[in-house]
Amino acid sequence: MVAHLRRLSQALSYRRARRLMCLMGIQAIYTSKRSGSSGQKHERYPNLLRNLTFTHVNQVKSTDITYVPLL
Repeated sequence: MVAHLRRLSQALSYRRARRLMCLMGIQAIYTSKRSGSSGQKHERYPNLLRNLTFTHVNQVKSTDITYVPLL
């Protein structure tokens, strides 16, 4: 932000730009560091179809809705 404003002939220090961005609610977009696991255990759900017997085709339909973030 500071470099862009300096190219536009606006005298602006880093601290002033940071303060103004905080006042306007503007944040830089970049990936944050991931410091490993958060310590939370993921909840495991049981297989609800395990004890069923299937007698014909298309009796049961299931899907996996696992969320995989793409960086």
